Amino acid sequence: MSFSSEVKDELSRQMSQARHCQIAEAAAIISLCGRILISSDDKYCIKVHTENIAVARKYFTLLRETFRVNTEISIRQNAYLKKSRTYTVTIPDHEDSMRVLQATRLIDEHQEIGENLSVVGNLVVQQSCCKRAFIRGAFLATGSISDPEKSYHFEIVCATMPKAEQLRDIIAAFDIEAKIIQRKKYYVVYIKEGSQIVDILNVMEAHVALMNLENVRILKEMRNSVNRKVNCETANINKTVSAAVKQLEDIMYIRDTVGLGTLPEGLEEIALKRLEQPEATLKELGIMLNPPVGKSGVNHRLRKLSLIAENLRDEREENERYTQSEESSN
Repeated sequence: MSFSSEVKDELSRQMSQARHCQIAEAAAIISLCGRILISSDDKYCIKVHTENIAVARKYFTLLRETFRVNTEISIRQNAYLKKSRTYTVTIPDHEDSMRVLQATRLIDEHQEIGENLSVVGNLVVQQSCCKRAFIRGAFLATGSISDPEKSYHFEIVCATMPKAEQLRDIIAAFDIEAKIIQRKKYYVVYIKEGSQIVDILNVMEAHVALMNLENVRILKEMRNSVNRKVNCETANINKTVSAAVKQLEDIMYIRDTVGLGTLPEGLEEIALKRLEQPEATLKELGIMLNPPVGKSGVNHRLRKLSLIAENLRDEREENERYTQSEESSN
């Protein structure tokens, strides 16, 4: 079972105690994945289609507990995708359908159904507790959340921009910043920030999923912290090794050209110690000297040796160019 399915399974077992919250959750489910069928004699029938059994179970329970209506459940197997099933929960009775539509405010006093079952400006989401229930129902209907081991992404798909904007504003009531992006003909309300996804799970009261996501976040942060430290230490080691190799090259160049005996006493001493201890740190080299020298003092002497080696190389190149010039003129 995917992480998204686990969250929906947990939410499907959450039942608000207050009837007005149950109505708000039902309104979200019907609005986002429901359809109204009108017969030739103007009889209404509500159908909710979903590929998630948790959503079908929750909607069935809401209708039974909140409205005491009779429902029909059908399962359709996709002939091409054997694992794909579509669950349809139907309220076949006209009077029951009208009661549900009126309670969820998806139909007005003139018996007119809002375009695309619009809940924009709907009174069922005025209270904070009802907003929580509405977000929970919306996520159950068309939402998804990525596996936190891979990435952080929470989204709810809406059929129209007004629905998406309303959902974004309801989420914003809990100090969570959701954004909207158009994907083909749909409008997606999404959250990418890990901490804000934790907050939205808390709003929906998916506490088990919240704890699981938090555990993953902690482990990932620890892993990233360790990786950063290892990378930093590796970079420092590489830098130290590269510097030591360059120091050895400079010292050996001086030795092979003018000899270390031509150096001042302090520089000769540090040059000999570096040749004897190529892997020693600056601090360790300083302790070996007589008298001991601090890290900055050792670094200063080694930089002087590097400068002497560079000057010797420049002199050698200049002499070679002069020699070549003399030979060519002759």
